Amino acid sequence: MASRLVKINPRVTFVRVFEDDKAVEHWDNNQTKQPPNPSGHDMLDDETTITDIDKTEVNREFVRKFATRVLRASPIAVLLSGIVLVLSQSACVSTPSVPYSQELAPLVIGDPDNGDLHDGRARFREIFCAVNADHGKDLPDYRPCNETLVEVGVEPPPSGLPVPLSHSKADYLVLLVPGLGYPCIKAWLDHDFSAPKHVAEHGYQVELLEVGGLASTTANAQQIRNFIRALPADEADRQLILIGHSKGAPDILEALVLYPKVTEKVVAVVSYAGAVGGSPLANDARQSYLKLMTKLPRSECDEEDGGALQSLKPAVRRTWLERNELPQNIRYYSVVAFPEPGRISRGLKPSWRKLGELADARNDSQLVFYDQVIPGSSIVAFANADHWAMAVPVARQHRFASLTFASHNDFPREVMLEALLRFIEADLSELDP
Repeated sequence: MASRLVKINPRVTFVRVFEDDKAVEHWDNNQTKQPPNPSGHDMLDDETTITDIDKTEVNREFVRKFATRVLRASPIAVLLSGIVLVLSQSACVSTPSVPYSQELAPLVIGDPDNGDLHDGRARFREIFCAVNADHGKDLPDYRPCNETLVEVGVEPPPSGLPVPLSHSKADYLVLLVPGLGYPCIKAWLDHDFSAPKHVAEHGYQVELLEVGGLASTTANAQQIRNFIRALPADEADRQLILIGHSKGAPDILEALVLYPKVTEKVVAVVSYAGAVGGSPLANDARQSYLKLMTKLPRSECDEEDGGALQSLKPAVRRTWLERNELPQNIRYYSVVAFPEPGRISRGLKPSWRKLGELADARNDSQLVFYDQVIPGSSIVAFANADHWAMAVPVARQHRFASLTFASHNDFPREVMLEALLRFIEADLSELDP
């Protein structure tokens, strides 16, 4: 076999040719000559003599970790940042239709009795800050109050009332409904459900209500109904709080309308960065791209009815909201992801820009802020976090992710969930006779 390096100023070309003039294998690279690397080697070094044979096993372990943690993660990283609604055909710098600001319009907070939005932010801020001050520094991803909650528009003054941090006296069962594609990445994500475990120490029972990752809202509504109907006898009479992240929110709303029996047990519903009004990104996205997620290593999802993206189109969601009245015996709450531009993870920047071009720069990379709000709900908070950071702890389990596509995934999810449940418990207690 003959190898030769051909120096073509200022470029270097590498060619490998097998002997007998037969190019059974041929690799080539033609690129600008680079300076020596940190080890002092350059592109034209000759043969290397191996001197640290005693480190062979250590090096093998290093390569093994690289292959399992980085190379195996890469396909999922690409899909997470390139498929799950990050389907922006234009990643170039563009001018947003509505530039970023901390203005509240077009949301209007008014009289809840007239179907307007209620402003619960002042009390929630008091609760969140009290929890954060008491034990937030002992939990992952600690951030001060003013860096976690964004003051959008004019926020009401604090009440000045004390914030009890005692063990919960309520017996609510809290069900979390995840968003698009969750079963496809669940095994890879491998998170430890630290937020539900944390709030359990304070008296709140939280369980995951998993639905179809790529299914329509109608199909998932039925799965929500079936899950609630199948609750064991010791939980069947408990009051339910349903929290939906991303597509999980419209899945919940549709279940309430389609299956009135469900509403008998539900006392509160939360849109947690929920796709209540859909996403303009869904208009040009293709379900076939999402189907690739079924091929991921250890994926637990299938295409089912293939209606996920259709369900997320703004026209579909808004038409559904216009035609369907939400049950009035339930309290509704909205936690809105409203990140500052510097809090968008690197892998979500293209879709954040695209969504700004299509609609409004005040988005979390997947949803415009006003599309996350349930009509007639209480606005609980505007969180300084992107769509993933709100609920998906990608970076905690995957160092590679935190250094690349999930660069701003840190968010105090444990404090946020505890404060949210304390806020809802206190708010619902005012309804009790």
